[in-house]
Amino acid sequence: MSAPLLVLVGPPASGKTTVGTAVAGALGLPFRDTDADVEAEAGTTVADLFVSSGEPHFRALEERAVARALAGHEGVLALGGGAVLSAGSRALLVAYGRAGGTVVHLDVDLPSAVRRAGLARDRPILGVNPRAMLRTLLEQRAPLYAEVATVVVPTGGRDPQDVVAEVLAALPAGADA
Repeated sequence: MSAPLLVLVGPPASGKTTVGTAVAGALGLPFRDTDADVEAEAGTTVADLFVSSGEPHFRALEERAVARALAGHEGVLALGGGAVLSAGSRALLVAYGRAGGTVVHLDVDLPSAVRRAGLARDRPILGVNPRAMLRTLLEQRAPLYAEVATVVVPTGGRDPQDVVAEVLAALPAGADA
């Protein structure tokens, strides 16, 4: 059984895709995003899936995507911002961390998240008032990210290269070999 070298978790607009692709590139490893896995399985975007099938259906697909990726991806893995809402996914992440895996919580402050997310239509969970929804998400999900993370890296107001360097430094010695 293979496992990711690194798993990134965090709220929308925390930098999971940006940092994950850069870390994977620096290590010469593949990058995988569970939102992309869900979109490939469903044949539609996450935003359209929310509208057409509802959040519970999306979350079920997401939970399966997380389990498959944790069991079979060797590289850098980014999870959708709400993946930690699933108790099953959290249990898998905690077990992965206890087995020596690295789960990095990319933590972002509200002003930075709002600036990054803007009014993007591809973030359906943010609804009609992105600032209020982001505030609520950050508050509600913070304990869930803390539950699964082995490392916390703040991203707010920081240059992506600095965040990438901190994530790389958080990996166990020899992890990139």
